[in-house]
Amino acid sequence: MPVIDIAIYVDGARTPDPPSLDVTAELARERGGLAWIGMYRPTPDELAGVADEFSLNATSVEDAHHGHQRSKLERHSGGDFIVLKPARYIDDVERVDIGELHIFVGDDSVITVRHAESPHLALVRRRLEADPELLALGSRAVLYAILDQVVDEYAPVLAGLENDIDEIEDELFAGEDSVSRRIYELSREVIELQRAVQPLPNIIGTLAAGADDARLRDSFADVLDHALRVGERVDTFRVVLQNALTVNATLVTQRQNNEMRALGEASLVQSNEVRKISSWAAILFAPTLVGTIYGMNFRFMPELDEPWGYPAALGAMLLTSVGLFAIFRASRWL
Repeated sequence: MPVIDIAIYVDGARTPDPPSLDVTAELARERGGLAWIGMYRPTPDELAGVADEFSLNATSVEDAHHGHQRSKLERHSGGDFIVLKPARYIDDVERVDIGELHIFVGDDSVITVRHAESPHLALVRRRLEADPELLALGSRAVLYAILDQVVDEYAPVLAGLENDIDEIEDELFAGEDSVSRRIYELSREVIELQRAVQPLPNIIGTLAAGADDARLRDSFADVLDHALRVGERVDTFRVVLQNALTVNATLVTQRQNNEMRALGEASLVQSNEVRKISSWAAILFAPTLVGTIYGMNFRFMPELDEPWGYPAALGAMLLTSVGLFAIFRASRWL
């Protein structure tokens, strides 16, 4: 259902609800009160009907329809248009969901167009209805309460991110293979949250400067202080994650170097073994060659008829083997 709630408040008290959206602006003028309309993902026709009823800025209405806007404050002759980026932490999948909230604020009207589950605007409405003195201050009081709720809902998001970062630090030094991807994904979420939070101090500061009532100025100042602290924590998270990426890259490089060193050492051991085997094969090949020649049984063989022929052959085998052994030993092959 696109229209969540329609109400008209007079002096901070809720009056009988309008029978339809079409007559809300007229009834608010007749009663001299404040119209507060909450919409959730309205269709273009539904949003156009509200825009005609309350004479909303056409460009702002187009932005509210298409969405994907940055946090901002635009001031028009008919009122202010504020875009906020609320967030919630989805614990099951350890992910930050960034939403979008569009607020049209006039002198006697507040229209919210929500494109996400957060913020909890029903809670804002109940809280203001329980404080008629604040609600009697008009549309700026409603805007303050919405901003306060959006900033407050960043707290569980920050807590979830902080827990994720603590887990990453443990995984980082445990050598988990998936830690690089998780750091990257978490960095993206922190950057998106930073983009949502970063414009808030300027927005809230501008609204506080334009507040006529002292209570509203103090209330906006309190929200501004919370927003600044949220921004500082998000900035800290981003720095920590950047450092984590650097440390992870260093650790990965170190592990790769250790693996290459281990491979080099293994290759060196293998090479030494091959040289030893080759050396002994050469040493054994020399007497085998001499013996093979004398085992060919030709009629005419060197020194075959001499009495010293057999010792000479054995001596040749021994000298060759000893000579090769000495050469290989000097070359540190053996």
